[in-house]
Amino acid sequence: MKNIHRIAVISDTHGLLRPEVFRVFTDVELIIHAGDVGRKSVLEKLSRLHPCKAVRGNIDSGELAATLPLLESLSIEGKRIVVVHDLAEANQKSTAPDIVICGHSHVPKIEYKGSVLCFNPGSAGPKRFSLPTCVGILTIQKDTTQACLIEL
Repeated sequence: MKNIHRIAVISDTHGLLRPEVFRVFTDVELIIHAGDVGRKSVLEKLSRLHPCKAVRGNIDSGELAATLPLLESLSIEGKRIVVVHDLAEANQKSTAPDIVICGHSHVPKIEYKGSVLCFNPGSAGPKRFSLPTCVGILTIQKDTTQACLIEL
């Protein structure tokens, strides 16, 4: 039997946790928040669903910022994952990841830079301009990785 890991990815909530997130994140084992959390209560609510890892974004300040790292590294099925808020920081602070999860731009994007998957779930918080409100799901197996965006 193959190990399949479903990871929920969210970013740029800016203090707003939409109810749709709870429906989308039911069948996952981990939630990753790529910064601009906005309020501690957002992480508390997400942590009630599943284990949650988060990084600090540029709007996170005070007590919340003090509890969040700028970069989080983890490994799932041998894949090295780096989580940062701003993609530019991944290039400066990490070495040879397989997957980079970021936020900041509010633009949902799945792209490869060489062999590195760069995954930005977009913004799940307040609507900005004409950009969609989105979250993502990362599915990781030993030999494959898939990322998908889900509009809320």
